Amino acid sequence: MFFNSIDFAIFLPIIFILYWFVTNKNLKSQNLLIVISSYIFYGWWDWRFLSLILFSTIIDYLIGVRLSNQENQNKRKLLLWTSILVNLGFLGFFKYYNFFLDNFITAFSFFGTEINANSLNIILPVGISFYTFQTLSYTIDVYKQQLEPTKDFIAFSAFVSFFPQLVAGPIERATNLLPQFNKKRVFDNNKAIDGLHLILWGLFKKIVIADSCATYVNEIFSNYETMNSLTLILGAIYFTFQIYCDFSGYSDIAIGTSKLFGFSLIRNFNFPYFSRDISEFWRRWHISLSTWFRDYLYIPLGGSRGNKWNQVRNVFIIFIVSGFWHGANWTFIVWGTLNALYFLPILLTKNNRKNLDTVAKGKYLPTVKEFLQMSFTFGLTVLAWIFFRADSVLIAVKYIKNIFSFNFKRGIQYLSIERYAPELLILILLFIISEWSSREREHPFFGKWRHLKISLTILALVTLGVYSNVTDFIYFQF
Repeated sequence: MFFNSIDFAIFLPIIFILYWFVTNKNLKSQNLLIVISSYIFYGWWDWRFLSLILFSTIIDYLIGVRLSNQENQNKRKLLLWTSILVNLGFLGFFKYYNFFLDNFITAFSFFGTEINANSLNIILPVGISFYTFQTLSYTIDVYKQQLEPTKDFIAFSAFVSFFPQLVAGPIERATNLLPQFNKKRVFDNNKAIDGLHLILWGLFKKIVIADSCATYVNEIFSNYETMNSLTLILGAIYFTFQIYCDFSGYSDIAIGTSKLFGFSLIRNFNFPYFSRDISEFWRRWHISLSTWFRDYLYIPLGGSRGNKWNQVRNVFIIFIVSGFWHGANWTFIVWGTLNALYFLPILLTKNNRKNLDTVAKGKYLPTVKEFLQMSFTFGLTVLAWIFFRADSVLIAVKYIKNIFSFNFKRGIQYLSIERYAPELLILILLFIISEWSSREREHPFFGKWRHLKISLTILALVTLGVYSNVTDFIYFQF
């Protein structure tokens, strides 16, 4: 079920009414309703994969209970590794089996040995990367004794399958979300209104900005060999805003929907394109995944402690694994490696914790230095996104090579689609201004002009949104 669908527009009010007017007097009934509605929400795509969520839930729940009663350290480690291997085993099979098989065959063919092996027609379960990491964080935290394991299977099932963030995050920690299922929720009108504002802003990002950009991005990347440099630059910039508005739009809707039911999820995006260096960018982009890798991989590896070699090694591991998490394609690995190369000089010069505050805080405009820093960081990010979007590394390299051919003949090459570049560029510019003005808040609908902003956003959804081709959220494939 998609957030930007008629199905969800019908589904959400029904669950909201049942939640607050039918089951509101019993906490367990509310949690059970969340589990049932979450399974309906997920099963809307393919009911067969509900068994994976249920199996993962049962395994990690039982392991958590066993860990609470087990003092023998070797047996505790065995339980932990059982959880890790089962969860990553499912993830590896569905997401990476064909990737490893194809590369294994290619490697042996390179040395003159032919291997006959058939790839499997595997359907990737939607959101498997997200809920796998979410359940893993629970087991690891229980193992480290940073969290008391729950004995309430319904509450734990609700934590694993919570429908607002089940498919594309934020990847919640059990330490934050699970205790909320054990406390009575009271309807908060201000929180609900704020949730509706976030849902509206998320839909605007997705339908008006991301889906509009997608039309151009698909055409330009599909025909990159015939496009001049200016058009290729435009295509890369459009994708930069497409992926941001698509993914952060989903997160806004997920967080806003959660507020309607009395829950608070962690913030997943914090205006990343206003970052002054790559380190700041990664503190503001996909925060739930970045902090997950930091806490469960980077720090256990030693983090930025130790000698320079260990620091370099850890940086490359964290970024390459992050890239590989996104998909079974070398493009994602190169994207991760490129970001590691961006990050390395900042780490080695010990400037990775330099820009921790909001840029130009309390000011209308940034300084010239801040503007140049943001522009440079944005340029590096746009370049990296080309690898993320391209179908292969070779295509990405050719795309970049064609950009630097400096062929500016014919200006921007308009494609045979309804929305033209100037209109969309103006729309993106207005979006940037709106983001900039609200960068110290969660969304733009604050202040004395909020009613006007809400009205204009709804107007944009109704008018401009009809020109957009509705597409799936990009991160559904991860």
